[in-house]
Amino acid sequence: MNSTIQDILERRSCRRFDPERMPTEEQINQILECGKYAANGCGFQNTKMLVITNREVRDQISRMNAEIWGKNADPNIGKPVFDPFYGAPMMIAVLAKKDWRNAPYDGALVMGNLMLAAHALGIDSIWIHRAKEEFETEEGREILRQAGINPDEWEGVGHCALGFRNHDIPAPRQRKPDFVHWLR
Repeated sequence: MNSTIQDILERRSCRRFDPERMPTEEQINQILECGKYAANGCGFQNTKMLVITNREVRDQISRMNAEIWGKNADPNIGKPVFDPFYGAPMMIAVLAKKDWRNAPYDGALVMGNLMLAAHALGIDSIWIHRAKEEFETEEGREILRQAGINPDEWEGVGHCALGFRNHDIPAPRQRKPDFVHWLR
């Protein structure tokens, strides 16, 4: 079987990461390069990727994400009861130009490329939502500003959480029988 097709068929979302095992910078750069080459509307490349390997910022975004999701933080420790990023040590936030009509679609294609590239390198991933809502808050806008990104021009599409799983790979779910239709 073609290796690209095999990667597409074998990739799974990871829901339990080893928080101590970080992909190497070389691996991260290879994944990012694949994100840059995602298909995009009219070739305008109206997406950005924000790589977050700083543990404090990663935990801050996790807390924000949990609050938006409605998962309450433990007031005694100030951390989410549930980590929406499943312990992943890093993430890539995918952003798109706010005024671009293809923003969510172009961002989704970048996310797909990131996850497939990670899988091809033996790195696990999962797409986590709520990036749009996070970066609309003043706290999220400040994170973007610290990264040199104008929060008035860019919105979150999703987070590609990356790392290495600490459990067995799950079997794929059965595909729905009416998934494909033809007109001949």
